[in-house]
Amino acid sequence: MIGIVLAGGTGSRLWPITLGVSKQLLPVYDKPLIYYPISTLMLAGINEQLIIASPRDISAFKELLGDGSKLGMSFSYETQDNPRGIAEAFLIGSRFIGNSKVALALGDNVFYGTGLGGQLANLTDVVGAHIFAYKVADPENYGVVEFDRNGRAISLHEKPTSPKSNFAIPGLYFYDNTVVDIAKTVVPSSRGELEITTINEHYLSSEKLFVETLARGTAWLDTGTPENLLAAASFVKIVEERQGYKIACLEEIAWRNNWISDSELMQIVKTNPNNDYFKYILTLLETDDFHSK
Repeated sequence: MIGIVLAGGTGSRLWPITLGVSKQLLPVYDKPLIYYPISTLMLAGINEQLIIASPRDISAFKELLGDGSKLGMSFSYETQDNPRGIAEAFLIGSRFIGNSKVALALGDNVFYGTGLGGQLANLTDVVGAHIFAYKVADPENYGVVEFDRNGRAISLHEKPTSPKSNFAIPGLYFYDNTVVDIAKTVVPSSRGELEITTINEHYLSSEKLFVETLARGTAWLDTGTPENLLAAASFVKIVEERQGYKIACLEEIAWRNNWISDSELMQIVKTNPNNDYFKYILTLLETDDFHSK
């Protein structure tokens, strides 16, 4: 399975902050926002990822991430000239996807939870489509899934004015290869966008959509507003300070996945500034974590 991180859009809800920079380059405590969706895909064992961004921002992402080789990964890049909806990611990335199955992570979503990596790794051989549901207080701001009494998904609605449930669909999706052909049939909605909900409805009508409710204790944060961006930064700060581990440390995940060796991890430390982030990475090699990847 390969992965796509959709980091396009104008970030208009964050203006004027994002008038000159992509929101996915903004800090969420001690890391750029895009580190979080990238790390989510890494936890699923996906080390080949496509970054889709606006023409204005693509060079900044290339400078930040490079080709991924230092992490035992491969980063590719494509541009999205104008934000035309989430489903467009599969059209832009069709050559990158090829004959592979694909996971899509939205560039402004943060996920955190014990055992999340193992849960996601089980989906890399998905048949059909696998998405998630998460209970929220404001479902009208998201795609919403309706369940029957047996917990089976029976309908999907994009930002409904009268939601049929409180279960939103977070920005993390796993698909088999037919998603590319399905995406080619999607027409713009009344909002003028190629909706990811339309793709999911296609799988639902074919009885090939599985919706899994994220477990209690799993955090999902959408950082699209100033309030949510601040809340995400506060959440990451508190968890990291209390637990002593970093969330979305790409170098650590690559090392624990055995994509890079101990010596390669040490080389990363040596060639970067002497700050708290890289001091943390050094401690991984100096503690018991060295023996328990």
